[in-house]
Amino acid sequence: MSGKSFIAQLRAKPDRRGDLIAYQSELKTLAFEQEPGVVVYELFQSEDDPDLFQVVATFRDDAAFDTHMSIDFHDRLVPLIMECVEGEMSIAFYRSV
Repeated sequence: MSGKSFIAQLRAKPDRRGDLIAYQSELKTLAFEQEPGVVVYELFQSEDDPDLFQVVATFRDDAAFDTHMSIDFHDRLVPLIMECVEGEMSIAFYRSV
């Protein structure tokens, strides 16, 4: 089976941009340290709009994605991240080909 990826777009509340970056950075670090099925986990900040971010993640397979979604630090950090987000996060899922 091919890898599973997502691209999520988040807009930080202007006064929470630093917090969003810090929480996402912690999530990225822990994902690489504790999840062998994580191939890519990156946070990108727009050069034109400093409150606009893209998260790009790729997992070896569905099982690795499921692990990511249920691991303890994900459950701790995602609510904190979402508190920093203005409006709705958009997310799209992809398969490696």
